Amino acid sequence: MYAGRVEAEFAAAHFLSHYHGACENLHGHNYRVRLSVRGNSLDEGGMLADFGLLKQCLKAVLAPLDHTNLNDNEAFMRDPSAERIARYIFEQVERALPDYGIRPELLYAVDVFETPVNMARYER
Repeated sequence: MYAGRVEAEFAAAHFLSHYHGACENLHGHNYRVRLSVRGNSLDEGGMLADFGLLKQCLKAVLAPLDHTNLNDNEAFMRDPSAERIARYIFEQVERALPDYGIRPELLYAVDVFETPVNMARYER
């Protein structure tokens, strides 16, 4: 099995409506997102997927989230947890990959880091 990964970042604010503690207040993060692919076969150029194209796709998906209040995005149901953000990004990337000439079934996981040590993952 082959695997690859690209990373990108975005900054956004959010608060968690159903959380009791500091995170129920509006605050922000510099999110780091890791997109992972995996598969059994390589293309004729010896690659699983072009890193440059994967990164372009990821950045295009993250652009509408950058410098926003994530609570304004209906997809997060007023509670934009790292878990919900990871699933949202996964689904958006999966839909967009064919536009970059990449097979969507290669997408394996999306990791969303709120801090360098706190992360949530959504995977196939």
